[in-house]
Amino acid sequence: MNFQGFMRPDGRVGVRNRVLVIATCDCAEPTAQMIARGIDGVVSVSQHLGCIATDTATTLTGAAKNPNICAALLVSMGCEGIEAEPMIAEISKTGKPVELVRIQEIGSTRGTIARGREIVQKMTDEAQKQQRKTFEISQLAVGVKCGGSDTTSGIAANPSIGAMTDMLVDAGASVVMIEPIEAIGAEDFLASRAANQSIKKQVLKWISDEEKRWTVPGASTDFMCRGNIDGGLTTLEEKALGAIHKGGHRPIQGVLKNRKGHLEMVPQGGGFYLQEGTHEEIPAITYMAAAGVNMVVFATGRGGVFGHAISPIIRVTGNPETWVRMKEDMDINASTIMEGKESIEGVGKRIFDEVLAVASGKPTLSEQLGLDNFAVWRYDSRLEALLGLL
Repeated sequence: MNFQGFMRPDGRVGVRNRVLVIATCDCAEPTAQMIARGIDGVVSVSQHLGCIATDTATTLTGAAKNPNICAALLVSMGCEGIEAEPMIAEISKTGKPVELVRIQEIGSTRGTIARGREIVQKMTDEAQKQQRKTFEISQLAVGVKCGGSDTTSGIAANPSIGAMTDMLVDAGASVVMIEPIEAIGAEDFLASRAANQSIKKQVLKWISDEEKRWTVPGASTDFMCRGNIDGGLTTLEEKALGAIHKGGHRPIQGVLKNRKGHLEMVPQGGGFYLQEGTHEEIPAITYMAAAGVNMVVFATGRGGVFGHAISPIIRVTGNPETWVRMKEDMDINASTIMEGKESIEGVGKRIFDEVLAVASGKPTLSEQLGLDNFAVWRYDSRLEALLGLL
């Protein structure tokens, strides 16, 4: 089973051919945006946690290493705590073109924009010369995530994504699921899927560490957002048991590490993996993209509407009302399961086919709308040290 993608020098395969402009700090973000503005195939990203948030450099670097990115330009103010040179050295290991402009060194914002656009245009010209080629599905990495969940998410959207997950893994692809907080209450089920005892311990630690983070005064794992409650969900356990369905039923091959200074890439060779990180939608998808995920299949009952700068998002809803009301924003209608018109496996196969189509260049609805969300989240090192999780 094959798809049409772009080979990178490091052997990974992209499903998009984008040039990435990275502002290493939020101070430089407007300049980076103006460099990217109006040039087809160019996206701009940054982080908003301050210029001394050096641990965010790992995520930004991972975003540039994603195989959907063919080249990168870093935009630095020049005085920030985040050093651009180590980022460039790490990105260069992929064999991609990567360059740097410093606003203070060039001497003006206008001068930096002009120089940056000159560099990016050359990168884009080279990107346009590249052609899609045929690759086996084993080169594909797909993330799964849910948000804006309601009762239909656990009954229709997530199970059908889970069926897709099994199909992808069986065909040789890799699938990654993040959001450990969504597994609290479903620990035993997930742990039973571990490929061996060592991985079983990783899975249980993945969940218990997240649970510890919510034991500090003022925080509680027993929470759901307004949309969850309005959508009929009653307990965190109910939500968790619905959420984990998107991970399918195949053995868990490991938990991808995502800590300060270390973000583990999705291993090549296929299989189902968990990943350390947050449950918040955009940062979670950013983490998966930084680990090398080509695209994300996203389940939403209430109708979460956004895209991503690095990895395309295929949106799936199992809610008949959401499908009717928000059809222009939903890529896949899984509400046919709720209506008794289609099986979980049938919808799963439709999602599987859509994944291959998007991998070969079909734009998702969020891409058609130009939605290119991006956000970086990080663990609080003080809290991690307090809880003994570092």
